[in-house]
Amino acid sequence: MLDLLAVQSSSTNATIITLAYTLILAFVLSSTIAWTYEKTFLGLSYSRNFVQGIVLSAVVAAMVMQAIGDNVGRGLGMMGALSVVRFRTSFKDPRDIMFIFAALGAGIGCGVYAWGAAVGGTIAFSCVAFLLSRTGLGTKHFFDGMLRFALPNEPKVRGQIEDIMKGNLKTFILITMREVDGGARLDVAYQIRLRATKPAAEILTLLSKVEGISDVQFMMQDATTEM
Repeated sequence: MLDLLAVQSSSTNATIITLAYTLILAFVLSSTIAWTYEKTFLGLSYSRNFVQGIVLSAVVAAMVMQAIGDNVGRGLGMMGALSVVRFRTSFKDPRDIMFIFAALGAGIGCGVYAWGAAVGGTIAFSCVAFLLSRTGLGTKHFFDGMLRFALPNEPKVRGQIEDIMKGNLKTFILITMREVDGGARLDVAYQIRLRATKPAAEILTLLSKVEGISDVQFMMQDATTEM
Protein backbone atom coordinates (compact mmCIF):
# COMPACT_ATOMS: atom_id res chain seq x y z
CA MET A 1 0.00 0.00 0.00
CA LEU A 2 1.27 3.43 -0.88
CA ASP A 3 2.09 5.63 2.10
CA LEU A 4 1.12 9.28 1.71
CA LEU A 5 3.71 10.28 4.28
CA ALA A 6 6.44 8.87 2.08
CA VAL A 7 5.58 11.03 -0.91
CA GLN A 8 8.37 13.30 -2.04
CA SER A 9 7.67 17.00 -1.44
CA SER A 10 10.62 18.41 -3.36
CA SER A 11 10.01 19.42 -6.96
CA THR A 12 13.62 18.61 -7.85
CA ASN A 13 13.16 14.96 -6.85
CA ALA A 14 9.55 14.43 -7.80
CA THR A 15 8.62 10.78 -8.24
CA ILE A 16 5.93 9.25 -10.41
CA ILE A 17 3.90 8.62 -7.27
CA THR A 18 4.21 12.28 -6.28
CA LEU A 19 3.08 13.43 -9.71
CA ALA A 20 0.14 11.04 -9.62
CA TYR A 21 -0.95 12.25 -6.18
CA THR A 22 -0.63 15.86 -7.32
CA LEU A 23 -2.75 15.49 -10.46
CA ILE A 24 -5.36 13.28 -8.79
CA LEU A 25 -5.75 15.70 -5.89
CA ALA A 26 -6.01 18.64 -8.30
CA PHE A 27 -8.75 16.77 -10.17
CA VAL A 28 -10.66 15.94 -6.99
CA LEU A 29 -10.48 19.48 -5.61
CA SER A 30 -11.47 21.10 -8.90
CA SER A 31 -14.35 18.65 -9.26
CA THR A 32 -15.52 19.73 -5.81
CA ILE A 33 -15.38 23.37 -6.90
CA ALA A 34 -17.24 22.56 -10.13
CA TRP A 35 -19.91 20.64 -8.18
CA THR A 36 -20.28 23.63 -5.85
CA TYR A 37 -20.72 25.92 -8.85
CA GLU A 38 -23.37 23.63 -10.30
CA LYS A 39 -25.34 23.44 -7.04
CA THR A 40 -25.14 27.17 -6.26
CA PHE A 41 -25.73 28.48 -9.79
CA LEU A 42 -28.56 31.05 -9.89
CA GLY A 43 -27.96 32.75 -13.23
CA LEU A 44 -29.81 32.52 -16.53
CA SER A 45 -27.27 30.91 -18.87
CA TYR A 46 -25.73 27.71 -17.50
CA SER A 47 -22.77 26.36 -19.45
CA ARG A 48 -21.64 22.74 -19.23
CA ASN A 49 -18.39 23.66 -20.94
CA PHE A 50 -17.63 26.23 -18.24
CA VAL A 51 -18.08 23.62 -15.50
CA GLN A 52 -15.69 21.29 -17.29
CA GLY A 53 -13.30 24.22 -17.77
CA ILE A 54 -13.17 24.66 -13.99
CA VAL A 55 -11.96 21.08 -13.59
CA LEU A 56 -9.47 21.24 -16.45
CA SER A 57 -7.97 24.56 -15.33
CA ALA A 58 -6.85 23.10 -12.00
CA VAL A 59 -5.24 20.08 -13.66
CA VAL A 60 -3.44 22.34 -16.15
CA ALA A 61 -2.25 24.64 -13.35
CA ALA A 62 -0.87 21.65 -11.43
CA MET A 63 0.96 20.40 -14.53
CA VAL A 64 2.44 23.84 -15.20
CA MET A 65 3.72 24.18 -11.63
CA GLN A 66 5.17 20.68 -11.80
CA ALA A 67 6.93 21.53 -15.06
CA ILE A 68 8.37 24.79 -13.71
CA GLY A 69 9.45 23.45 -10.33
CA ASP A 70 12.09 25.62 -8.70
CA ASN A 71 13.68 26.59 -12.03
CA VAL A 72 13.51 30.36 -12.64
CA GLY A 73 14.41 29.91 -16.30
CA ARG A 74 11.50 27.57 -16.85
CA GLY A 75 9.17 30.03 -15.18
CA LEU A 76 10.26 32.87 -17.45
CA GLY A 77 9.99 30.62 -20.48
CA MET A 78 6.49 29.57 -19.46
CA MET A 79 5.46 33.23 -19.07
CA GLY A 80 6.76 33.98 -22.54
CA ALA A 81 4.92 31.02 -24.03
CA LEU A 82 1.63 31.90 -22.35
CA SER A 83 1.92 35.54 -23.41
CA VAL A 84 1.61 34.39 -27.03
CA VAL A 85 -1.81 32.88 -26.36
CA ARG A 86 -4.77 35.23 -26.71
CA PHE A 87 -7.62 34.43 -24.34
CA ARG A 88 -10.78 36.00 -25.75
CA THR A 89 -13.35 34.37 -23.48
CA SER A 90 -15.41 37.02 -21.68
CA PHE A 91 -17.14 36.43 -18.36
CA LYS A 92 -20.46 38.20 -17.86
CA ASP A 93 -20.71 37.20 -14.20
CA PRO A 94 -17.85 38.12 -11.80
CA ARG A 95 -18.82 35.07 -9.76
CA ASP A 96 -17.71 32.82 -12.64
CA ILE A 97 -14.25 34.40 -12.54
CA MET A 98 -13.96 33.63 -8.83
CA PHE A 99 -14.66 29.96 -9.45
CA ILE A 100 -11.95 29.86 -12.13
CA PHE A 101 -9.52 31.55 -9.73
CA ALA A 102 -10.44 29.06 -7.01
CA ALA A 103 -9.73 26.13 -9.33
CA LEU A 104 -6.43 27.68 -10.44
CA GLY A 105 -5.49 28.28 -6.80
CA ALA A 106 -6.23 24.65 -5.94
CA GLY A 107 -4.19 23.47 -8.93
CA ILE A 108 -1.25 25.73 -8.10
CA GLY A 109 -1.37 24.61 -4.46
CA CYS A 110 -1.22 20.97 -5.54
CA GLY A 111 1.56 21.73 -8.01
CA VAL A 112 3.82 23.26 -5.34
CA TYR A 113 2.95 20.48 -2.85
CA ALA A 114 0.97 22.81 -0.57
CA TRP A 115 -1.68 20.12 -0.28
CA GLY A 116 -3.00 21.28 3.07
CA ALA A 117 -3.56 24.81 1.80
CA ALA A 118 -5.22 23.48 -1.38
CA VAL A 119 -7.61 21.20 0.49
CA GLY A 120 -8.39 23.75 3.20
CA GLY A 121 -8.90 26.53 0.69
CA THR A 122 -11.22 24.42 -1.44
CA ILE A 123 -13.35 23.45 1.56
CA ALA A 124 -13.53 27.05 2.78
CA PHE A 125 -14.39 28.38 -0.69
CA SER A 126 -17.13 25.80 -1.21
CA CYS A 127 -18.69 26.47 2.19
CA VAL A 128 -18.70 30.23 1.62
CA ALA A 129 -20.20 29.77 -1.86
CA PHE A 130 -23.03 27.64 -0.45
CA LEU A 131 -23.61 30.14 2.37
CA LEU A 132 -23.84 33.10 -0.02
CA SER A 133 -26.20 31.27 -2.36
CA ARG A 134 -28.60 30.50 0.50
CA THR A 135 -28.54 33.87 2.25
CA GLY A 136 -28.98 36.06 -0.84
CA LEU A 137 -26.31 38.49 0.32
CA GLY A 138 -26.07 41.52 -1.94
CA THR A 139 -29.66 41.50 -3.16
CA LYS A 140 -30.99 45.02 -2.78
CA HIS A 141 -34.41 44.60 -4.35
CA PHE A 142 -35.81 42.11 -6.77
CA PHE A 143 -39.02 41.26 -8.57
CA ASP A 144 -40.60 37.95 -9.46
CA GLY A 145 -40.95 38.75 -13.13
CA MET A 146 -42.15 41.04 -15.89
CA LEU A 147 -45.83 41.44 -16.77
CA ARG A 148 -46.59 42.69 -20.27
CA PHE A 149 -49.86 43.37 -22.06
CA ALA A 150 -51.67 45.70 -24.46
CA LEU A 151 -54.75 47.72 -23.51
CA PRO A 152 -56.98 50.45 -24.95
CA ASN A 153 -55.77 53.97 -24.29
CA GLU A 154 -58.78 54.81 -22.14
CA PRO A 155 -58.84 56.10 -18.53
CA LYS A 156 -61.54 53.61 -17.53
CA VAL A 157 -59.52 50.56 -18.63
CA ARG A 158 -56.33 51.91 -17.09
CA GLY A 159 -58.19 52.39 -13.81
CA GLN A 160 -59.45 48.79 -13.85
CA ILE A 161 -55.92 47.49 -14.48
CA GLU A 162 -54.51 49.59 -11.67
CA ASP A 163 -57.16 48.36 -9.22
CA ILE A 164 -56.42 44.71 -10.07
CA MET A 165 -52.68 45.17 -9.64
CA LYS A 166 -53.00 47.11 -6.38
CA GLY A 167 -55.31 44.49 -4.93
CA ASN A 168 -53.37 41.39 -5.98
CA LEU A 169 -49.69 42.30 -6.19
CA LYS A 170 -47.23 43.12 -3.45
CA THR A 171 -45.58 45.82 -5.55
CA PHE A 172 -45.28 46.81 -9.21
CA ILE A 173 -43.33 49.35 -11.25
CA LEU A 174 -44.06 50.52 -14.79
CA ILE A 175 -40.85 50.14 -16.85
CA THR A 176 -42.03 50.71 -20.44
CA MET A 177 -45.09 52.21 -22.13
CA ARG A 178 -45.49 52.92 -25.82
CA GLU A 179 -48.39 53.90 -28.04
CA VAL A 180 -49.52 51.59 -30.85
CA ASP A 181 -52.23 51.80 -33.52
CA GLY A 182 -51.85 55.57 -33.76
CA GLY A 183 -52.25 56.08 -30.03
CA ALA A 184 -55.45 54.05 -29.73
CA ARG A 185 -53.74 51.33 -27.69
CA LEU A 186 -50.87 51.11 -25.22
CA ASP A 187 -48.23 48.42 -24.94
CA VAL A 188 -47.02 48.37 -21.31
CA ALA A 189 -44.58 46.32 -19.22
CA TYR A 190 -44.36 46.13 -15.42
CA GLN A 191 -41.87 44.64 -13.01
CA ILE A 192 -44.02 42.92 -10.38
CA ARG A 193 -43.64 41.23 -7.00
CA LEU A 194 -46.25 38.53 -6.38
CA ARG A 195 -48.03 37.88 -3.13
CA ALA A 196 -47.67 34.46 -1.55
CA THR A 197 -51.42 33.84 -1.82
CA LYS A 198 -51.75 35.12 -5.39
CA PRO A 199 -50.00 32.98 -8.04
CA ALA A 200 -49.14 34.42 -11.42
CA ALA A 201 -51.79 32.34 -13.18
CA GLU A 202 -54.54 33.98 -11.11
CA ILE A 203 -53.24 37.46 -11.96
CA LEU A 204 -53.21 36.62 -15.66
CA THR A 205 -56.79 35.34 -15.47
CA LEU A 206 -58.01 38.54 -13.80
CA LEU A 207 -56.29 40.74 -16.35
CA SER A 208 -57.60 38.71 -19.28
CA LYS A 209 -61.18 39.37 -18.14
CA VAL A 210 -60.77 43.12 -18.60
CA GLU A 211 -62.45 44.22 -21.82
CA GLY A 212 -59.99 45.25 -24.52
CA ILE A 213 -56.83 43.84 -22.96
CA SER A 214 -54.73 41.49 -25.10
CA ASP A 215 -51.32 39.79 -25.36
CA VAL A 216 -51.04 39.21 -21.61
CA GLN A 217 -47.63 37.70 -20.88
CA PHE A 218 -45.71 36.99 -17.68
CA MET A 219 -41.99 36.22 -17.81
CA MET A 220 -40.31 34.85 -14.71
CA GLN A 221 -37.18 36.68 -13.63
CA ASP A 222 -34.18 35.29 -11.82
CA ALA A 223 -33.94 36.62 -8.27
CA THR A 224 -30.29 37.59 -8.74
CA THR A 225 -31.05 39.99 -11.61
CA GLU A 226 -31.33 43.62 -10.58
CA MET A 227 -33.44 45.96 -12.71
